[in-house]
Amino acid sequence: MTMHTIEGEFRDKVSSAIHIEAEGLDRYRVFTPFLFDDGDNLSVILRRDNEDWVLTDEAHTYMHLTYDLDEADLHRGGRQKIIGATLARFGIQDSDGELTLQIPDLRFGDALFSFVQALLKITDVTYLTRERVRSTFHEDLRAFLAERIPENRRIFDWSDYRNDPQGMYVVDCHINGLERPIFVHALSSDDRTRDATIALLQFEKWNIRFRSLAIFEDQETINRKVLARFTDVSHRQFSSLSTNRDRITEYLDEFLVA
Repeated sequence: MTMHTIEGEFRDKVSSAIHIEAEGLDRYRVFTPFLFDDGDNLSVILRRDNEDWVLTDEAHTYMHLTYDLDEADLHRGGRQKIIGATLARFGIQDSDGELTLQIPDLRFGDALFSFVQALLKITDVTYLTRERVRSTFHEDLRAFLAERIPENRRIFDWSDYRNDPQGMYVVDCHINGLERPIFVHALSSDDRTRDATIALLQFEKWNIRFRSLAIFEDQETINRKVLARFTDVSHRQFSSLSTNRDRITEYLDEFLVA
């Protein structure tokens, strides 16, 4: 299988934004649109290991986490449980901090999808270290939508049970009764914006027809790179709820009244 073919499979199975570049003999860097929450790119390398091909982060993921955490904290308590469960779920091997995934049966696209998901899940351990100020944004937005959308036309915290029985890709509000449902995401942080990007890409992969609507708590606080990636896959955005209530209402009415 040629690198051109492999790159095409990566794009078909994961994202059209992916490309690969050679870096030495049988070693290729895989550039993806997926980021850490500070805007840095994931490190993904495709290389040959004897007769097999593997994906590896070459220990970059743990190194990145240690910018905010003590390395020992990754291997104890709640963080260790998150990392261990993720590695087991996606079949990732941890060799002295290097995370690798052997590509089975030349299924390059499926392997890359699993590998990226695993790396992003592992970064969730940073949630355990941050003190977050509780915001009423999500409650306010839910109340706002409940006032304007009839109960039989909306589902909060929706996921596609047929394709996603574990509920990994959640939409804050699914507006139905339309030729194409509207998927509303409430975005208050880089993390939620990144997760919404991944969800929209996955819905596209499943060939789900939809319109996406993003409402930010404050778009100016979102990392520029994270926002740029999200903008590539979203249909309509509003920079904040507080200053756009009338515009959002008008936008929704265009579909609900029709």
